[in-house]
Amino acid sequence: MPYLKMINEYTEAKTYASRTILFLRGDSTLKPVAIELSLPKMEGDKIGCVSKVYTPAEHGVEGWIWQLAKAFVNVNDSGHHQLVSHWLNTYAMLEPFVIATNRQLSVVHPVYKLLHPHFRDTMTINALARELLINANGIIEKTFCPGKYSLEMSSVIYKSWNFMDQTLPNDLKKRGIADGDINSLDDLDRLLIKDYPYAVDGLKIWFAIEKWVRDYCSFYYKTDEMVQRDPELQAWWKELREVGHGDKKNDPWWPKMQNLEDLIQSCTIIIWIASALHAAVNYGQYAYGGYFPNRPTLSRRFMPEKGTPGYAELEKNPEKVFFRTMSSQLQSLTVITVLETLSNHASDEVYLGQRTPNWTTDAIPLAASDAFNKRLAEIEGEILKMNTDKTLKNRVGTVNVPYNLLYPTGDVGISGKGIPNSISI
Repeated sequence: MPYLKMINEYTEAKTYASRTILFLRGDSTLKPVAIELSLPKMEGDKIGCVSKVYTPAEHGVEGWIWQLAKAFVNVNDSGHHQLVSHWLNTYAMLEPFVIATNRQLSVVHPVYKLLHPHFRDTMTINALARELLINANGIIEKTFCPGKYSLEMSSVIYKSWNFMDQTLPNDLKKRGIADGDINSLDDLDRLLIKDYPYAVDGLKIWFAIEKWVRDYCSFYYKTDEMVQRDPELQAWWKELREVGHGDKKNDPWWPKMQNLEDLIQSCTIIIWIASALHAAVNYGQYAYGGYFPNRPTLSRRFMPEKGTPGYAELEKNPEKVFFRTMSSQLQSLTVITVLETLSNHASDEVYLGQRTPNWTTDAIPLAASDAFNKRLAEIEGEILKMNTDKTLKNRVGTVNVPYNLLYPTGDVGISGKGIPNSISI
C-alpha cells in the first residue's frame, strides 16, 4: 500500500493492488471468478486499504467493467513479469555468476568449461538493458507500472530471493502447484494442474540438465573431498556468496560447496536459469503481449464509478474509455517494439546442448554430452506429440497456438520456440 500510494500520487499511473481468484476446472483450465482491486486508505498513522470485488459479466456496461478489472490485473502482472520474473530472476541474478566464473575459474577448469556456453553475451545484454531499458526515465519506467519505482521495487523483492527456490521442483512446490517433492519424472502425478505445459515440459528439461551435470561433474570429482580441496572452486563459490550476492551472504539456504551434490545442484540451477527459465519468460512475450489490449502495461485512469461522468462515458463509448484508461498509443507501440525485439532468436543463436567442436577431449564427458542431446531430441518429440493431443486444452488453446517455449530447438526470428544456451537478448 505505501508504494501504491506513491505510484498513484507521483507518477502518471493510476492503478490498484489486485488479487484474483481462479477456479481450476476438471479439464485443467482456469476460469477467473473474482477480482479484488484495492486502493490505499489512511487509518491514523498507518496506511490501510479500501477494496472492491468484481465478478464476471459478458454484456453491457458490466461486461466492460469486468474487462477493465482484468486489464488492471494484467497491468500488475506485466510489471511483475518484466521486473521480477524476467529481469531480477534471470538477468540480474545470473550476472554475479558470470563475473565470478571468469574471475576465479581458469579456462581449463572443468566447471568453467561446463558453464561458459551459458554465459554467452549475457554481460553485453545486461549493459544494454541498464542503458536503454531499466535506466532512470527509461523505457520501462515510462511504459510499465510502477514507473519510477520499478527498480526500487525489484530491489525490495530481491530481499526475499532464494537461490534454492530457483530449482523448478522447489518453485512449483512453493507456488502450490506441486503437492510434495518432485524428485524425478515419476512424480509428475504430484502436479495439482496436470495439463500445465511449463511444468510438464520444464520438468523434463530440468531432469535432463540435472543428469547431464551429474554425469559430467562425477567424472572430474570422484569424492566429496575433491570438491572441498579444489582451491579455484572454493574461491569461486566464496566470491559468489560474499561479493556477487553479498546482500544474501548470511542466508542459511546457500549450498556449502562441501560435496559433489552441492556442486551438481548449483550448476544445474545456473544452467536452468540461463537457458530454459529465461526462454520460458522471454521468448513468448510478443505472442502474448503483441496485441496490446490483451496485455496492457500501464493504466492512466481509475475504474469508472456509477454516477460519475466516466461511467456515463463508458455506457456510450466503452472502447474509447478502455483505451483512454490503459497505455497511450505511443507507450503501447514502444512496448510492442521492445517485446518484438526481445522475442527474436538471432541468426547465430546457440541452443541448449550445442557446443563448439573440440571443447574437450575427455571421452566420458563427450559421451554424456551426446546422451544429453539425445534426451533433448526425445523431449522435442514428446512436446510435439502433446501439442497435437486435443484433450490437453492448455497446450494449444482455442486460437491454436501451441506451447513451444520449452521446445529445445529453435528457429530464427519470432518463433516462440527454442531454448538458447544463454541469456543473449
